[in-house]
Amino acid sequence: MQPIQVLHSSVTCLYPNPHASLRLFCFPYAGGSSLMFRPWLKSLPTTVEIFPIELPGRGMQIKLAPFSRLEPLIKGLAPALLPNLKKPFAFFGHSMGALVSFELIRLLRREYGISPVHLFISGRRAPQIPDLDPPIHALPEAEFIEELGRLNGTPKAVLENAELMELLIPMLRADFAVLETYVYTPEPTLNIPITTFGGLQDSKVSVDQLQGWQEQTHSTFCQQMFPGDHFFLHSAQSSLLQSLSQKLNYITSEISG
Repeated sequence: MQPIQVLHSSVTCLYPNPHASLRLFCFPYAGGSSLMFRPWLKSLPTTVEIFPIELPGRGMQIKLAPFSRLEPLIKGLAPALLPNLKKPFAFFGHSMGALVSFELIRLLRREYGISPVHLFISGRRAPQIPDLDPPIHALPEAEFIEELGRLNGTPKAVLENAELMELLIPMLRADFAVLETYVYTPEPTLNIPITTFGGLQDSKVSVDQLQGWQEQTHSTFCQQMFPGDHFFLHSAQSSLLQSLSQKLNYITSEISG
């Protein structure tokens, strides 16, 4: 069992905006870092303050051991987020980040009695749907790297750089272990709107698997698909951000109204 550490440095706001009416916390995919959200900062409404989440084992937290299980990860994140949850907030997560954000919401509701105003899920099947793919996190190194190549999320030049991969593999293995050891536990359904985004050519997550998120809320549910594979949030970034901006503008108008 990994020790619980309060991950204060995980939660940062690169461009503070005290006049924002909403805070958006963004959770990266397996192997991703907070840097993936930097291009978003100038594309989303000025009424929104963006908090990219940096998980241990990458970026500014490269010296910290990455988590290989979900429960201790969210237990470390929750108290770090709490000081920043004093105004309305929403979560956005892609793939692993979607699962982290969902379970973090359930923990915040259970232990602190607070909830976001919206959950944005991107490229992740609903949590109650089991993963039928064989796990890869414990594969021998060559096979693990081959599987990473098939997922198309790590540039080929990085995969072929032995020195760089030596640094990245422990973090990548840990992230995939978080996903592959996750066991869904039923809890009362959320009472917040959920919006899902997906890639039309995503072989990992189908339209129906995204639709399954509707079962996780008593509130409104919306789904939107974009051209691209599992990493459509990069290839269709402008379209995704345009759609996200529209949603956020509506949310902030409701808050201010």
